[in-house]
Amino acid sequence: MSTNLPDFTTRLLIDAGIAKGMRILDVGCGSGDVSFLLCDLVENDAEIIGIDRDAAAIASARQRNASRNHPSLKFLQCDVSELQDFLGTFDAIVGRRVLMYQKDAVATIRALSKYLRPTGIMVFQEHDTTMVPTSLDPFPLHKRAQSWIQEMIAREGADLHIGFNLHGIFTQAGLSVESVRAECLIQTPDTPYSLGAIVRACLPRITALGVASVEEVDIETLQERLDQERSASSGIYIGDVMFGSWARKV
Repeated sequence: MSTNLPDFTTRLLIDAGIAKGMRILDVGCGSGDVSFLLCDLVENDAEIIGIDRDAAAIASARQRNASRNHPSLKFLQCDVSELQDFLGTFDAIVGRRVLMYQKDAVATIRALSKYLRPTGIMVFQEHDTTMVPTSLDPFPLHKRAQSWIQEMIAREGADLHIGFNLHGIFTQAGLSVESVRAECLIQTPDTPYSLGAIVRACLPRITALGVASVEEVDIETLQERLDQERSASSGIYIGDVMFGSWARKV
């Protein structure tokens, strides 16, 4: 059996109906990962705009695009709540790990939907931490590292239940929900997951919020220690649950 299956985000976008020729807005694009994925899916027969309020993230996205040279892709520094009419309307609006940080997710989706064309698609992927981590074996370091991220998100005011709330958010915003799905991120002794890299990326926020100290995390050895813990066990560890949903403007 082939293991070269598209990842969760790719399958979500394809199944939601992302296709060639679409004009797409990627909200909270960060350094552009989803935007570049969209480019791969729609090739050059489309227009994709990625927006993020973080100037450093947009600078990074633009730098990455300079080497990739996607002529149909551009990045703008702009907050999700401050979209301007000059952007026009879109066939699809997508976002990943964005709604969980909105003070009023329903109002955010309602505002975004104004920029959707008739029957346009709204697609969001969010991660829900309320059911994980879980395992039959102890995995103390994995759970500790996961708890740093979870506590960081909680202290930042994010909605930890966002996955369970997706259907209600779209519905209350006046959209017609077509699908909600979820998938666990499973680690086995021989299938590593870059938890150490995620902690590294989040380390400034983890330490600034007082979740853990630099010494406690020991980031330079963290991934190695995680790999050792997992390889020493015959069990599996579930550290995250991804939710995805798409809805249509009616």
